[in-house]
Amino acid sequence: MALIVQKYGGTSVGSVERIEAVADRIAKNHATGDQLIVVVSAMSGETNRLLGLASDLTPDPSPRELDVLVSTGEQVSMALLSMALHERGIPALSLKGSQVAIRTDSFHNKARIQSIDDRRLRSELAAGKVVVVAGFQGVDENGETTTLGRGGSDTSAVALAAAIKADECQIYTDVDGVYTTDPRVVDGARRLESITFEEMLEMASMGSKVLQLRSVEFAGKYSVPLRVLSSFKEGPGTLISMDEDNVMEAPTIAGIAFNRDEAKLTVIGVPDTPGVAYQILGPIGEANIEVDVILQNVGDEGKTDFTFTVARNDLEKAERILDSYVDDLGAMEWRSDSKIAKVSVVGVGMRSHAGVAANMFKALAEVGVNIQMISTSEIKISVIIEEKFLELAVRTLHSAFGLDQEETGEDNS
Repeated sequence: MALIVQKYGGTSVGSVERIEAVADRIAKNHATGDQLIVVVSAMSGETNRLLGLASDLTPDPSPRELDVLVSTGEQVSMALLSMALHERGIPALSLKGSQVAIRTDSFHNKARIQSIDDRRLRSELAAGKVVVVAGFQGVDENGETTTLGRGGSDTSAVALAAAIKADECQIYTDVDGVYTTDPRVVDGARRLESITFEEMLEMASMGSKVLQLRSVEFAGKYSVPLRVLSSFKEGPGTLISMDEDNVMEAPTIAGIAFNRDEAKLTVIGVPDTPGVAYQILGPIGEANIEVDVILQNVGDEGKTDFTFTVARNDLEKAERILDSYVDDLGAMEWRSDSKIAKVSVVGVGMRSHAGVAANMFKALAEVGVNIQMISTSEIKISVIIEEKFLELAVRTLHSAFGLDQEETGEDNS
């Protein structure tokens, strides 16, 4: 008997028919004797519908009331799934985030989980029940409903798995695993049998939409084995774990990630003085805007050009903030560009293989893709390029590193 946390995304519970299919899958697991906690997202499109209702009323809704509104989507899913399980003779109980006691901070719309009281979960499981939990939501110390941000149901599932020390956390979605890159861009993309937390973390942060970044962070921090599976067809999926035993024999590159949600700002002719980076980025960070890639070019006469990237939907806000103080910096001017994208090669094998960057840059040069910015970590190299070259760059790199071939364990650097 295993203790399993399963999470079903919006497409998996997008209709009554799909909810019944999920109930059938859970019934099979339950019949084996496994203890199950099931986390559900809102039905596909429901969160957008609720946000649309809010925007019809006001361009600037109260963050608190927005959380109260959008959290109802997951509650509909959990109640319907519990009803479907009851029809199959399975004892099931639906619980909101507050009833599970998923305690968060008070930052509405982007709350972070602080603790989970697992006593009720364990009690209901011991009574033989399948516990169905509304994902994406929690409660702060004042009893206020909070939500975890888009994709937060993944984080809910992993956090519950960590709190209750589950044997595995299974994320059911509309894809059958983690691929070497997006199959919609590269026909030869392959499903990976396994991937490390580090690699998945980099791929999620670089734009892979299979899992929410925070859920991967949580899983890695608490060593929760994570498996990505399809709700619509059988298969082993992709296991994400701490196992790096075969890194030396593994391919250098695990996958190619990319992100279209990028925008670039450049401050030109800033005096090259100590603290200038903080003067530029401090107000941006204080506005809760995340900065990604940073590049500083020191020129003649003590002047420097400072470039950084932000999420595209934060560009307008960042532009307003930058415009409010750029003159005080003594800069000549500033510019922005929303027609960029980021492409990354990711793999723990980089630690033991040289020449990855050179091969990446050579491959892009041969197809005429110009690199604007470069960012690296121990297991990742990212480049900023013009958005119009994104798919060409992804296909080129996928082929250059041999990812469209069957896994052989040979070096592909």
